[in-house]
Amino acid sequence: MKSKQIDFTRGNPIKLVLSFYWPLLLTSMLQQFYNFADTWIVGKGLGDNALAAVGNMGSLFFLIIGFSFGLSNGFGVLVAQSYGAKDMNRLKHRIAGIIELGAALAIVLSLASILFLPHALRLLQTDELIINDTLSYGYIIFAGLPVNICYNITGSILRSLGDSKTPLKAIIFSSLLNLTLDSLFIFVLRTGVEGAAIATVCAQVVSSMICISRLRKIPFIKLEKEHFHNERRIFAELLQNGLPMAFMNSITAVGCMVVQYFVNSFGVVYTAAYAACSKYLNLFMNPASTAGNAMSAYTSQNYGAGKYRRIKDGLYVCLGISITSYLILGSLMVFLPEQLAGLLLSGKDQIDLVCKFLPLCGMMKICVDCLFVIRSGVQAMGKPLLPTVSGVLEMVLRIITISFLIGNVGFSATAYAEISAWAGALLINIYAFYTTLSPKLAEGGTQHESGHILGRLRLQR
Repeated sequence: MKSKQIDFTRGNPIKLVLSFYWPLLLTSMLQQFYNFADTWIVGKGLGDNALAAVGNMGSLFFLIIGFSFGLSNGFGVLVAQSYGAKDMNRLKHRIAGIIELGAALAIVLSLASILFLPHALRLLQTDELIINDTLSYGYIIFAGLPVNICYNITGSILRSLGDSKTPLKAIIFSSLLNLTLDSLFIFVLRTGVEGAAIATVCAQVVSSMICISRLRKIPFIKLEKEHFHNERRIFAELLQNGLPMAFMNSITAVGCMVVQYFVNSFGVVYTAAYAACSKYLNLFMNPASTAGNAMSAYTSQNYGAGKYRRIKDGLYVCLGISITSYLILGSLMVFLPEQLAGLLLSGKDQIDLVCKFLPLCGMMKICVDCLFVIRSGVQAMGKPLLPTVSGVLEMVLRIITISFLIGNVGFSATAYAEISAWAGALLINIYAFYTTLSPKLAEGGTQHESGHILGRLRLQR
């Protein structure tokens, strides 16, 4: 069987990062595309109120899924470091520990989410016009949470081993299934928002099965009974690295929920407009977010191998990707907001509100695009504390900005809340990256290859 794993500790950083990045980007874009298509089908098939109901779940869903995703990424960093160090016994023990912790996490989060959903929606001031649809959608999504967590964990392990092609295959199949079931449930069977939720869960089942199947075929991580006899230190190191990243995502989500609270207080028109803005923001941040995932896998392996100068090379490549993304997609947000809004929304008031949000965020998107890469690099070096602090700062800045500005500038305050959060978090993570990597570079590491990209280019000339 041809190996799909990439060893980032050897070879040209540009080629290695890009060969890993493109399948990862296609995976992420397809995931965003079917989320976007899901939103379009709900909006066009069921109306703006149904779109508001689904969109209203966004910040709450991010709170729960963001926690599990951060935990999975934190676990993945340790997997990649073991793989980079070629310590296969430790690698197996860590994967076994991840499976056990992941199963417990899935059960607890699913039950807690279902129990507290009605209370959470009322805390968010969800409008009575949409609360029943929001509950129907949320119960199904949270019941299927174990499947989503399974995909996050298996996908994170595969990415840590340098395999970005299997998650792409998984998303291709699940996207096709999701769109087919969405259209069937909403346009043919007229099931309402419940159909969109069922389609999403079914798609996640397929993507999880494909990733699990691939992991079972990788010979060097074949697990035995002894690997599940984890000592406390295995669980401790997994949680020590995973929990700060999980809490960072959740803390960020709390800030988003506060913004959602203020938005909901202005009625369904604001809620629907904010749902559309959030969809576009997630879609257009995707290439840079994916560059962050590539940076994480690349940095983790090289940090585990002690090849610190290669981390700097990877940073240049991934920042180049993020800047390119900003120039292209930020321009669309600035110059074509009305056309973008019209794809998801029908009401003129909602479209006008989106046209206030997108240009402002489009101009400043460079902050969050660079943040994804630099923060991932810090976390991948096993230093999650300052990125977690940056998550707290994001929350605080979002809350302060939306609280003071929404009464004065209206819906535009949601954009200013995002921009202030991005800029504050970026500054902290730049400092964290520099103070983490610089001492390692001063030590000289164990890098024996010609490390720098610029040096290679000069030699080629």
